[in-house]
Amino acid sequence: MVQLRVLNGGRAGTVHVASQFPCTLGRAASDSLRLNEAGVWDHHLQLDLQVPEGFRLRRLGQGRASVNDTEFDDLILRNGDVITLGAVKLQFWLGEVTQGNNRLREAFTWIAVALAAVLQGILVSLLL
Repeated sequence: MVQLRVLNGGRAGTVHVASQFPCTLGRAASDSLRLNEAGVWDHHLQLDLQVPEGFRLRRLGQGRASVNDTEFDDLILRNGDVITLGAVKLQFWLGEVTQGNNRLREAFTWIAVALAAVLQGILVSLLL
């Protein structure tokens, strides 16, 4: 899961969570992240997951775009990169990771350790 945080403009502070790829950014109603700011074109950028390289960002049309103030056509993003398209700045972040509940697995593990210790004690007492 990827988060794109809008840093300026009318949607400043909002976060778009991209969980399906490819994800398009632009002015069109069909874009995954719709941005109605100056200089943003229809289908301006496309974000896609490329295994094993990472998240690839491509410029789709004639609109200008940069990452960390360097213009590009196609590049691999890193966590924290700032994407500029038109008058909009976005920050690219990998989504928060949540840990699942492992209590049942941990309980079975401790029960197995206790049983192993008891069995070892029984075997030692039988051998002596």
